Parts: sequence; structure tokens; C-alpha cells
Amino acid sequence: MDRFQDGHHVRLRSRVQRTYLHAADDGESVTLSQLRASMNAAWVVHIYNGGDGDGSGEISGFVSRAGSGVVSRDGSRDGDGDGGDDDSSEDGDGPYLLLHSAAYGRYLAATDRPARHGHNGLCTELRDYDQPEVEAIKWRAVESGFADDVVLLRHGDGHYLRANGKYLPWNSTGVTVDDNASSMMYWIIEPIPLREAGMPAIPGPLPTRPRFTPRGAERQIRGVEPIPEEAGMPANHGPAHPRFSGIFTSPGRRIRFVRALEDGYYPEEVNTWRQFWFRGRSAFSLRGNLADLVVVDGPNIAMCVRAGRYGRLTPLVVDLPDGGYGGTLEIVVFLTGTLGYDALRYPDVDAQ
Repeated sequence: MDRFQDGHHVRLRSRVQRTYLHAADDGESVTLSQLRASMNAAWVVHIYNGGDGDGSGEISGFVSRAGSGVVSRDGSRDGDGDGGDDDSSEDGDGPYLLLHSAAYGRYLAATDRPARHGHNGLCTELRDYDQPEVEAIKWRAVESGFADDVVLLRHGDGHYLRANGKYLPWNSTGVTVDDNASSMMYWIIEPIPLREAGMPAIPGPLPTRPRFTPRGAERQIRGVEPIPEEAGMPANHGPAHPRFSGIFTSPGRRIRFVRALEDGYYPEEVNTWRQFWFRGRSAFSLRGNLADLVVVDGPNIAMCVRAGRYGRLTPLVVDLPDGGYGGTLEIVVFLTGTLGYDALRYPDVDAQ
């Protein structure tokens, strides 16, 4: 796995389809897309070394200057930074390759659900890293026999990540895992350099006026203003029961957040975090609300998503997923001029 460096950003391009592994806009699905200059096509490498404490709950919450990894209070890195050798621990606890989306922070995962009609094997998805051991997100990079930058990605249960649509061009966006050998399992690794200019501009505010379609109010364009008060949060909300405003019928989600200290540390346990109910998808509006709550000007903060208790932090510079309503989004806020803010790194997705 020496092609994957801990904390670095990469794209994965299908060798056959020539399209990119993409975190879908719903924040839950994985697809193929021709879009290259997109955060949704960028993935952050997270090397899991099993017994070295990575993923065992000892994460300190400080973003490393060397990348998007995390450093413990004694200064040790929660990944060895060099990826390790392919198949060196075939029956052990690592190293494993984990990939989380540079757009939403969630991890590439295999499932045991059959793929939809026209696709081979089992479904893939984006999921949180919410337990110390999540087998679904563990991968190994296997040499392909072609060029050094072409690999196969084997899941822990022996299935391989594959593209679909070789013989059905109209059905060519699906990504699955399968154990039947195919040329659709080869992926080209494209390293992404870091942005020298620092944080990219986040998208501007989305429309705030409700707009309806003939299908009804539930089709309203997202982006209405959030409700900062906990009192505005429905008591029985959840992923299976997304809630809608009685006036705007806009879906919402719980935002659970914490402000990092000057040195970049933050409390891991969420019982000390604050929360509010947020409607819509606008990262611009979310940043404004968080800035008000931590009493700073909006442009002077950075928002980082934590996708699960053991997930690494991912800077949020795109609008929220068009999915996951009724759920919870965890955000760590960094102030400009602090060690944590200065340590954040962003992929230059526009670089050629």
C-alpha cells in the first residue's frame, strides 16, 4: 500500500470507464462521475494500523501539520504515514487502508446488500466511523500487475471494489464490491496536491425563499434559515423520521458542535458539546450560525466534520449533503490564527 500515504488526498479513477470514484451528493451513496475538479472526487487516506492505538478511542482531536491525521497528546501520530507494505498482515489487524470523503468526511464502505438490477455484486456506501472496529470500511491495496499507480482494492471479506456498466453504458455510474474477477476492478491512483492558498471559498448562500413544485411542498429547494434554539428541535426526530417545518416544510438535522481550544484540542465526548436544529444545506448559513454561537465573525472560523466518534476531521467547504435529514452532523470549530486552524490542509482539486 505504499501508493497510499497517510493523510494525503487522492482520486481513484476506473481504468476501464475513465470516470472517478465519487461521494454522491446525498452523503450516503458512492458513484462514478466524470467530474474531476470536485471535492466529491477527492478522498483522504487514513492508514489503520490495528494495535497502534489508531481507532481505539485514544484520538486526541488535534489536526496534524503533516496532513489531515490526528496527533496524540504525547506527539505520536495515529498512522505511520508511509502506508505499509501490501498484504504484510494478511491475517493480522493491519495495516488497512481507509478512505474518507474530502467533501463530507464519511468513509467508503462495503455492505452485504445485493446491488441493484444491472450491477454486479454487493452495494457500497458512505458511512460513519462510529465504533473502534468497523470491518465495513477496511480495505487493502493489491498490486495489479500493470503500472505502479494501478491497484485493486480488496475488502476484508475478499470482495473487490469494482465499477459497473462495461456492456451497459446507460448503467455506468454504479460502484459495488464483487468476488468475480473483472477488468472493472482496476483503479488508477491520482495524487492530489495541497492548496497553497489555504481554505477555498465556501459556496454562497442558497435561496432563502421557499419554492414549490407541482409535486408538493416536500420538493422545496433547501436553504431556509436555521433555528439556533434547542427548543426548536423536534423531540422524536431521527433518520427514519425526518422533520419538516410547518411553515416552510424544510427538512432539518441536528448540528452538534464544539469549539477547539487555541492549541487545537477539543473534548472527544459529545456530552459537553452544544447543539441546535438546522434547516437546509447551506454551508454559508451554517458557518454564520456557528460563528454567532462562538461569538466571532463568520469568515474567521473553519468547520470540520467528524463522521463518527473515531472518524478523522474533514474541513467542510461544500454545502451539506442532500440527504441525512433528521440525523446529526458533528462539527468542530477552529478559529483563525490558532494552531488547529493553521494545521488544516485542503486538496487542490483544480490542479492539473
